[in-house]
Amino acid sequence: MSDAREDAPPSIDPMVDFESAFDDAPFKLSDYRIEDFVTLTLFWALILVVFTQFFSRYVLGSSIGWTEEIARYLLIGVGFLGSVMAARNGSHIMVEFFYHYMPEWQARLLERLVGLVSLGFYIAMAWIAYQLASRTNSLMVSVDLPKSIIYFTVCAAFVLMALRTIQRLYLKYRDRTDVV
Repeated sequence: MSDAREDAPPSIDPMVDFESAFDDAPFKLSDYRIEDFVTLTLFWALILVVFTQFFSRYVLGSSIGWTEEIARYLLIGVGFLGSVMAARNGSHIMVEFFYHYMPEWQARLLERLVGLVSLGFYIAMAWIAYQLASRTNSLMVSVDLPKSIIYFTVCAAFVLMALRTIQRLYLKYRDRTDVV
């Protein structure tokens, strides 16, 4: 008689799952777009500013005042421009569980509906960010730059998300044999 339960899931070597996480496609520069490189540049600028802040505070003993505010604004830029990449790839967070248990036509219809609702959201948020940016006249606290730069960046990110969503929907649904 065996000690193993019949209804227990089969044991899987944890190293198989670990190694499968690193099975990536080879690097191709053509997979990346201009917003990816802008986001990467902002990310490296954020790293340099945070390192400067850390170095000045803990090594030199005197913090540089503008680093905290600029790091905050760079993080906003990285977050929103990174969302453009997610919109282009269709990798924003969503519940995929239900798609697997629906008929193909229903899953495709729901996916189109979600894409259109997302597109509407991006357009609405771009308009709101534009209105906010055009009404903001104050300057940043530690640097003499207008705060509207941040809001215009957010607006541009939403416009790019909308454009990339339109592009993704067009490319995905021009071929009606696409399986979800």
